[in-house]
Amino acid sequence: MDGMAGKVAPIATETGKKKVFAWAVEWPGWCRSAKTEELAIEALAAYAGRYKAVAEEAGLAFPQTDTFDIQERLPGSASTDFGVPGAIASADRKPVKAAEAARAGELLTAAWDILATVAARSPAELTKGPRGGGRDRDKMLDHVVGSESGYGRMIGVKHKQPAFDDEEAVAALRADLKRALSRPSDGSPLRPNGWPARYATRRIIWHVLDHVWEMEDRHPSRV
Repeated sequence: MDGMAGKVAPIATETGKKKVFAWAVEWPGWCRSAKTEELAIEALAAYAGRYKAVAEEAGLAFPQTDTFDIQERLPGSASTDFGVPGAIASADRKPVKAAEAARAGELLTAAWDILATVAARSPAELTKGPRGGGRDRDKMLDHVVGSESGYGRMIGVKHKQPAFDDEEAVAALRADLKRALSRPSDGSPLRPNGWPARYATRRIIWHVLDHVWEMEDRHPSRV
């Protein structure tokens, strides 16, 4: 797909009772949600420009997408309605060759680098959401790191949750996550009862970017 315009992007959807996720199969982390499938796909399209910055940070050409092709529709769960894309698709279970694994690693690094950049230019106190909710910057960063330590256990990476501002410990955790997901895989879970590499990659990048974009949107200068 890289470098070509007017492409059809393969996507998958996950439908719960209250929320639907739509994500791009070939671009881990490009994922949005809404109340209906149609609105979720509209949101996905609306975020193409923001995801393009991630692809470019990773040194990848991001194609202009004209249409989306739904390759798989998955049933959701309570996790879906809570706001987490928790369904593992058949595409997530396909083997990952060396070039794709390396690409996944570059996208992971790009997402983390963008998170660091956005956090550095964000105030500690962010504008509250419409109902007065939402984590402030440092609590959000702590939440992301805590989630990643949990995600790591699903792919055989065991780290005690580091403090969000312990740069050395966070870097060590993320280096091991990247190492695990930058290797070729046969598509099976990376540990018993765990996650396959493709799902782990898209889940981790989605979570990072979801909070990057939230942090940007709740910057006082944007409200």
